[in-house]
Amino acid sequence: MTQANAVVLLSGGLDSSTVLAMAQQNFNCYALSFHYGQRSQAELMAAKRVSETLQVREHRVMNIDIGQFGGSALTDRDIAVPDAADSDPDAIPVTYVPARNTVFLSMALAWAEVIEARDIFIGVNAVDYSGYPDCRPEYIAAFEAMANLATKAGVEGHPLRIHTPLIDLTKGDIISAGTALGVPYQLTVSCYQATDDGEACGRCDSCDIRRAGFKAAGTADLTRYAEA
Repeated sequence: MTQANAVVLLSGGLDSSTVLAMAQQNFNCYALSFHYGQRSQAELMAAKRVSETLQVREHRVMNIDIGQFGGSALTDRDIAVPDAADSDPDAIPVTYVPARNTVFLSMALAWAEVIEARDIFIGVNAVDYSGYPDCRPEYIAAFEAMANLATKAGVEGHPLRIHTPLIDLTKGDIISAGTALGVPYQLTVSCYQATDDGEACGRCDSCDIRRAGFKAAGTADLTRYAEA
């Protein structure tokens, strides 16, 4: 039986790489990454390595410099990336990038229509995450509803689905699932301020969550941290 096409948003991080491996169980996967003005370019190199290792049908990197607006520690070098110990768990962190997932999903939606894909995968998570508003289930549901109102495919009776297989999983659960699927986690980059060669800072919120996830999964963490 011929597999259907799917677009998978691939940042090069742990979550999106796991989602790619999951999607490949049932779909021909087209991976989409973005050069959006982010502080670290190591994640794009990681996305290339992961897409090659998992042998996706096609991998594209789009240039959309939403970083020119600033407003986030991930796109504005005048805003420091906070250490995990200094983060306020009740506040949306300065690493939130305004409208990022909305922009990314919109581009994925455009490509999906062109390749006649009815499925889009994104690695958002509402359990072990940094409190971003565009990672919540209600946001995904709202975007899916909009997508089916705003596209030729949706209007003609070919509804598009936004898949979020990680949304209710802990980081430990994600790593366990990905390990079973052979995800090459040693190739991924999660750090908000990784060096050009992919070395993680070991201090930011993302590094903290990643390290705790490997510990919870009982899996060796092969991440190269600058600090223990």
